[in-house]
Amino acid sequence: MELILQNIAKIVSLTPEEEHLFLSKTEIHHYKAKTILLNAGEICKTSYFVNSGVLRSFNINDNIMEHVLGFACSGWWIGDMYSLLSQQPGNLFIEVLEDAEVLLLSKENQEILYREIPKLERFFRILTENSLVAHQERLMDNLSLSAEQRFEKLCKKYPDLIQKVPQKHLASYIGVTPEFYSKMKSKLLRK
Repeated sequence: MELILQNIAKIVSLTPEEEHLFLSKTEIHHYKAKTILLNAGEICKTSYFVNSGVLRSFNINDNIMEHVLGFACSGWWIGDMYSLLSQQPGNLFIEVLEDAEVLLLSKENQEILYREIPKLERFFRILTENSLVAHQERLMDNLSLSAEQRFEKLCKKYPDLIQKVPQKHLASYIGVTPEFYSKMKSKLLRK
């Protein structure tokens, strides 16, 4: 529970009573690798905060190809933002890649917390803004950078992910085939 409180404290300060109320509105779950937490077509009713382990969000296109949208490791949040905010069926799957301990915050409890602790609305607004900026940056990178440049940027920005996430998922994230990813990685590591 300390990690989530540290995460919140980076943006807003909670009193001990507010911390207790926040924690009372969450649930801790342990999941094994390969567990699907959310399926495309379902309504996302929960935000997930990763205490330990690694999760990924992805979709599957009509050609049965997976496209990884993001990862979440210790200290990160993940969810299907479109579905969570609109309460409409989403397009994302969320899968556990590495055994994980995850804190769940339901949309319903999040709304209660906004009323009870208004500064949490600021916290989640800033998280959403940061997510929007990161997704825009990723979109621009995909449009303007080569695969090698995207890989190098990923390695610099998230070095722990390279060690924890299977290559096929990293390849999907940067938009290349696993075979191309393997060749590119070998070439760049020789430099």
